Amino acid sequence: MPATPWPGRAILPEPAGRTVVIAAGGTGGHLFPAEALARALMARGWRIILATDARGAAHAGDFPAEKIVRLPAATIRRRDPLSLARAALTIASGVMAGRAALRAANPAVVVGFGGYPSLPALLAAISQGRRTVIHEQNAVFGRANRLLAPVVTQVACAFPVLAKAPARIAARKVVTGNPVRPAIAALAGQGYDPPEADIRLLVTGGSQGARLLSELVPVALAALPEALRSRLRVEQQTRPESLELARQAYLESGISAEVAPFFRDMATRLARAHLVIGRAGASTVTELAVCGRPSLLIPLGVALDDDQGQNAAILGAAGAAEVLRERDLTAASLTTLLETLLEDTPRLTRMAAAASALGHADGAERLADVVEGVARVAVPHPVPNPVIPGREANAGPR
Repeated sequence: MPATPWPGRAILPEPAGRTVVIAAGGTGGHLFPAEALARALMARGWRIILATDARGAAHAGDFPAEKIVRLPAATIRRRDPLSLARAALTIASGVMAGRAALRAANPAVVVGFGGYPSLPALLAAISQGRRTVIHEQNAVFGRANRLLAPVVTQVACAFPVLAKAPARIAARKVVTGNPVRPAIAALAGQGYDPPEADIRLLVTGGSQGARLLSELVPVALAALPEALRSRLRVEQQTRPESLELARQAYLESGISAEVAPFFRDMATRLARAHLVIGRAGASTVTELAVCGRPSLLIPLGVALDDDQGQNAAILGAAGAAEVLRERDLTAASLTTLLETLLEDTPRLTRMAAAASALGHADGAERLADVVEGVARVAVPHPVPNPVIPGREANAGPR
């Protein structure tokens, strides 16, 4: 249920129409679920405005927004005072721009998908006393969402496990699952066809730490026995700077491979994949479960909160994925694990079934229900002193 309005506060006038501002940016891990929610709300008659940073706007060509508002944003690095000061100034300017944009749009609700690009729009909304929802896609509460959680109307999350969430936040969270794009959701329940003559591998790099997989996976596959190599049909996303290196490695090893920086038809490729190799971002883990595909996951090792490690652990514990930590990752260890998996078709089939049992294709609709519920709930009038990095956090009651 939506959070109870803070007592003793005035009530905002009703918004003029069914408009929602969605705040998301940075990586596809934030933009893809935001896009899925946008499409679900559009089908219900909502107008969509996307608030994002310059990087998010550059990747939002397919985002179904009536308008895209660019707000300055910055990543907070607390151990660097100078960087912290710069980030605070940038975010503060984004908040001011966001306040003006929200006054013009007068949305019924502002929804954030975590990451620092979401901060300016949400802080602007909080400072104006607007209804707000944040959604956490990972099994670990992200830093930006942790900052906002005490003063938003409602917290939604993908998984029942939400590490690093304070008890008072965990007690009022709503588990919706992760919104997935319609093309991915359509794959739910279609089953898994185990490999026969050909073995189709899909390798997704992700936007962070992708170079390691771009360069290591072709080397590991090249070391497989020839009988396995000849059956492989590889589709690999790779960094542009690693593209030719990967292509050459596959050519020399006689492995049939398609290598590209980005695949737009990911649903089609997931549908025919026998095994997926990749990072363990929230969108990746969710899509693997919805599609019911076995995977070999290599969580990003440098993440401070180990969010990908926690995400991967959910599939690993269910028997849906093999998890290989970066500290244990070498070409030889990857080859050994891949040989074990690819020669055990019954195991791949069991992993697919385990993944499918965890999948929820209706995350976008469930989150849309939460957003509409919050939009009907009265909330506080402008809160003094919104939380801005670098200042005392005194935005409203705790």
